[in-house]
Amino acid sequence: MIFFLQAPDTRDYEFVFKSADAGVRRVVVAGTFNNWDRNATPMKLESDGMTWTAHAKLPLGKIQYKFVVDGDKWLLDPSAASISDGSGNTNSLVLVVPADYSRPASPSDGSTATSVLRHRPSVPDLNYDHGRLRFILRTRPNDLSEVDLKVNGRPVKMAPAGEDEIFESYQAYVPWNRKEDLTYDFQLHDGSKTSYFGAGGFTQDDASPFKLIAKEYKPFEVPSWVEKSVVYQIFPDRFADGDKSNDPPDVQPWDGQPTYSNRFGGDAAGVKDHLDYLKRLGVGAVYFTPVFKSPSNHRYDTTDYRQIDPQFGTNEEFCDLTKAMKADGIRTVMDFAFNHTATDFWAFKDIREKGRASEYKDWYFIKSYPVVVRNDPPYVGWAGYPSMPKLNTTNPATHRYVLDTVDFWKKDAGIAGVRLDVANEVDPQMWKDLRTHLKGYAPDTWIVGEEWGDASPWLGGDQWDATMGYQFRDACLRFFAEGSTSPTQFTNRLMSVYSSYAPQVARNLMNLLGSHDTPRFLTLCHDDKDLLKLAATVEFTWPGAPTIYYGDELGMKGGKDPDNRRGMEWSLDKPDNDLLRYYEKLIKTRNEMPVLQSGDPALLYTNDGDRTFAYSRSLGKDWVIVAVNASEKTRTVSLQLPSGFDYRSGLIDALSGGQYKLAGRNLSISLPPMRAVVLVPEVRSLSSSKPADAKSAVRICYPDTEVHISAKEPN
Repeated sequence: MIFFLQAPDTRDYEFVFKSADAGVRRVVVAGTFNNWDRNATPMKLESDGMTWTAHAKLPLGKIQYKFVVDGDKWLLDPSAASISDGSGNTNSLVLVVPADYSRPASPSDGSTATSVLRHRPSVPDLNYDHGRLRFILRTRPNDLSEVDLKVNGRPVKMAPAGEDEIFESYQAYVPWNRKEDLTYDFQLHDGSKTSYFGAGGFTQDDASPFKLIAKEYKPFEVPSWVEKSVVYQIFPDRFADGDKSNDPPDVQPWDGQPTYSNRFGGDAAGVKDHLDYLKRLGVGAVYFTPVFKSPSNHRYDTTDYRQIDPQFGTNEEFCDLTKAMKADGIRTVMDFAFNHTATDFWAFKDIREKGRASEYKDWYFIKSYPVVVRNDPPYVGWAGYPSMPKLNTTNPATHRYVLDTVDFWKKDAGIAGVRLDVANEVDPQMWKDLRTHLKGYAPDTWIVGEEWGDASPWLGGDQWDATMGYQFRDACLRFFAEGSTSPTQFTNRLMSVYSSYAPQVARNLMNLLGSHDTPRFLTLCHDDKDLLKLAATVEFTWPGAPTIYYGDELGMKGGKDPDNRRGMEWSLDKPDNDLLRYYEKLIKTRNEMPVLQSGDPALLYTNDGDRTFAYSRSLGKDWVIVAVNASEKTRTVSLQLPSGFDYRSGLIDALSGGQYKLAGRNLSISLPPMRAVVLVPEVRSLSSSKPADAKSAVRICYPDTEVHISAKEPN
């Protein structure tokens, strides 16, 4: 289903549900547009007694939704297309596009879709990083033949920077000393017609330019350690049980079947017992899902934000763990669910006991008294769940409590990062104040907000540093696991996500293939480890902090929650585990190559028929080329190295040690089925971003091979 948008950003769309059962009492539409809240958008029963309707403002793009009948039946819309959501579910789909998309796009028809033209003189469209300004202009895909940027009257050709079903981005980089004021606008070429886009919008004549005043510009700064780190996610109850004395009475066998309520006994002692494993992997940070006291095994419904769950350990034991991790070079990222609490959280408990007389009644969104926990509760619950009453962070006392809680763990546990659960549903002022407060005394602290779609509204420099890379995961899921997209679509999607954020933000994204909220990626790949290896290769060589969900590197399997939360299968940690050895290679390669941590990406090659693609990362004079064959046959990838690359030496695959020769700038790579290479110039060392001494012997060490090269002065 495609719906044409009339306004620039949203459209009042009508949902229609036809019931064959006249006994239906209530229908609600829930989807990505309302955070899947089964109470947010109720539908109205029409006079025929069978048809239910609701109106909602929908943003541009793919909108997934379902009808919720009588509170617990989630039904697809039979009149709409359907799509898998990547978490084991299938949803209905509507694609919302602007009205001027009703005609086919053409780069030569002289007709430009103006509704989506966008450049804002702020992050991410205007951004300073690595001594350069990046300019981004958003357009309709395949609508323009060429775009030029004019800076102080000087033309700079812009290059395509990724696209999806709705938008295409063009980008250009311009060196800047942060002292010179600039004016700039965009020249749009559509066939023989030339138009302009500037501060006054779209015009036929030369546009009024945007102005950049150097002394007023403040760069968006993020922690530098994140892009250099591999992150490991631990679901605390399932990683390792190191202390049997704190197990719950009904603790399950470690290899038992997870349910929504059972506990396996994982604890801080268990993590500490396996720090050698994390260190051996090369992990730079551990992201713990909540460890606070809670009635649930996932602990996102918190009873006390300042007490470690006794079944995980004590506050002292957790702080000892974080100190031991720090000594091993591993930072701690803590998960906070400040959107909602448990019903036995002390403030909510006081409201339940005292009603209107409670001094905490403004900490939540109370609809009526008395406050009792039941279905259709007299208070706002997260996604309508009565067990998770929603916190009112706009209340000054609640607001202060949140800031003080982060301070508490920053001081006691020395945490390096905070992950904010369902952060898109919390008042943005909370995050603005958290950033100002936390960065004021600990600027290197990483702030990561959860958002499964476009997180641009929170990543303009005033709230988060990064978001979880679910957009990256979705692209990998569609291409590798489902095979539903082509190499061109896949790489364009990667580049589109990259371009939608400031480059330093994109390098900070928590890129992942799986998490506690998704099925295991190996299971989605139908247990094909080669597919997982290819996806992991992209994860570790594309911009972002690669994040491993515990056990994925061992080959753990699992369906949708809670099956994806099985006990860590430590028996798979053995020398003949080929998947684990491959992950170790990827991690070691990335940890030793600054270009894979901080380099700019560029798309070099796609062949949709062969299911092959290649891209590069470059940082100063250093560069790598990643080539992937996702087909069942041996394929040849033939490309020409970009002119900025030093191509006078041969190439070595950092994963296998295989050598490749160059014929000038031409490179031909024969790739076996389901294989990838990460090619580096042979005269460069993996452990340095500077060229090796060309007059000496170069020794390059790879994960499982050593290649000795007698380097000579190039001709």
